[in-house]
Amino acid sequence: MSIIEAAVLGLVQGLTEFLPVSSSGHLVLLQKIFGITAPALFLDTMLHAGTLLAVMAVLWRDIWAILKKIIQPITAFLIIATIPAVIAALAFKDAIEHTFESGKFLGFCFLITSGILITAEKLTRINTVNVPKKQENMSFLDALIIGIMQAIAIIPGISRSGATISGALFRKLERGFAARFSFLLSIPAILGALILQVKDLLKSGAAETAGESIGAAAVAAGTVTAAVVGFFAVKLMLKIIREKSLYGFAIYTAVLGILILIDQFAAHIVF
Repeated sequence: MSIIEAAVLGLVQGLTEFLPVSSSGHLVLLQKIFGITAPALFLDTMLHAGTLLAVMAVLWRDIWAILKKIIQPITAFLIIATIPAVIAALAFKDAIEHTFESGKFLGFCFLITSGILITAEKLTRINTVNVPKKQENMSFLDALIIGIMQAIAIIPGISRSGATISGALFRKLERGFAARFSFLLSIPAILGALILQVKDLLKSGAAETAGESIGAAAVAAGTVTAAVVGFFAVKLMLKIIREKSLYGFAIYTAVLGILILIDQFAAHIVF
């Protein structure tokens, strides 16, 4: 893989990790377009490491507030919301890896993302009587619902940020806090994925094989690009979720899903 191709993947990862359009789905699609044959999860892991740095840089105040006082409700909520994804990742590890490699259900999953975003906005618009819940009014059930949404979003094409933000909106949480909680929740999710994947890669020797086939410079370029772009994407999404709607992202993922399905079942240009 060339440095330019890796940088493009990093650019897409940095943007789509925090915009509700599925970073994993876009990476699978671009890997198909570029014809990347190296282990998909290895490259995906490295690019996610870049976006992990990005979200930690933007939300460092929230993270520091948690670290200063570990025992508090927000910590418990993050733990509860993380558990469903951990269970799903361990229980369906092989199936998840297969979906990354094949992209078999990618078109359908993008359409699912679109449906989730539209439903969240519709329910938010209907809920004009009740005042949105702030952080101090969040419940354990709210955290569990958001966690289940994150578990569903393990599949490429279903947006993690879109699913978790939508889950928070389903539970009538305030929009700004919904986005912040979603991004804070991405930290243990990405860390957990990094630990599990690096362990497997080192054990099997796949990391060395992937590094040789992709190239160290290309991996570095993709990771740095993902971190820089992700930093600005987080800031942008925090502003969008407070002031705008998710309908634009829903339209985008719907169109992309339809185009992928057309290619998968008829054109066969990429798939």
